[in-house]
Amino acid sequence: MPLIRPHRNLLVPFVRAYATVDSATIVARPPRPPVPIPLSTQDPDPRSAIDSHVLAALPQAGTSSRSHASLPELITQYVDRSGHVLNFSLPYEPSPAANRRTDFDARPEDSAVSMIAHCVRDGDFHKITLCSGFALEGPGQREGESLTLTCAHTLEEIRRSPLLHQTLEHPSSGMSNTTQTSATFVITGGSVPGPNSIHLNQVSSVMSSLRRSDLLLLSKAGPSSATLPVSPYPAPQHTRIRAHFVVDQKPDDIGWRPWVGGMWSKWVSGSVLGYRDFAGREAQPGTYDALSHLLFEPLPTAGSSGGPIVDEETGAVVGIMLGTRMDNRVEGVRGWGAPSETIFEMFSLPGLKNKR
Repeated sequence: MPLIRPHRNLLVPFVRAYATVDSATIVARPPRPPVPIPLSTQDPDPRSAIDSHVLAALPQAGTSSRSHASLPELITQYVDRSGHVLNFSLPYEPSPAANRRTDFDARPEDSAVSMIAHCVRDGDFHKITLCSGFALEGPGQREGESLTLTCAHTLEEIRRSPLLHQTLEHPSSGMSNTTQTSATFVITGGSVPGPNSIHLNQVSSVMSSLRRSDLLLLSKAGPSSATLPVSPYPAPQHTRIRAHFVVDQKPDDIGWRPWVGGMWSKWVSGSVLGYRDFAGREAQPGTYDALSHLLFEPLPTAGSSGGPIVDEETGAVVGIMLGTRMDNRVEGVRGWGAPSETIFEMFSLPGLKNKR
């Protein structure tokens, strides 16, 4: 049961906020929840260790830097740069070469998939939201920076936190909060598995966002991660996929590997179930239908949102996980994501220069 801690006259839930999306509309009676993954009780919960690392990495209150942006600054950029088209293109890689294909057996320190942490602290109170993300080929905001793609709804969640309310509602009132500090971090694993095997790189800016599609493109400083190839074409229905799932504790079934800060990950096998447009109607690849969302199986775990969906045969990214949604009363709950072609809306077309 969540522990509620008071914050002035507000109640701040002190819970782990993982990235998941639920349907706003439930059709008929909701189905039974999926059978939970059996967990081993031998491993300690890594979440407190991750919290400690994130809080320790927060900049001092009142300090600022060109390479370090606070959450209010990132949220402003997220809104202002919605639909912004960058002046360079993302490589088309529907059938990447062998050395570019996604490595499903990569070590944590070599993985292109990372954890994204949004954090705000004010005095003795704090809130952290976590999700997944992955590196894309292309330059960041400044020299030496790199790109990371993730979901946007965890930023939206912390945006509604009471800890940020006054700062966001009155940004120019002169009522600066000298005790508040915040940041977003891209977190990768180290060479030695465990809760302390963790590297944090602070996000410097939001490059672009697609709010309707729940996508967020970040620029970060620090060492560049391995990048994933992205296909501009939608995967046909029934395409076999691998989706990057993460869990707090090691399940008893095989295939799970140490990931970030004591957490575990696995490239879980599944398939593409179909597509929907923004109105929720069925859409078909190869037609004029708008492929706004991708349905897939199995259901993603909490914290996997923002992670990649990869074509098992080609090794190219064909979608981004966003959570789960109720499809209809017959099919029930399904995995919910954005097709990879949506990513290219944030980049210039190859061979064309952006005049904006």
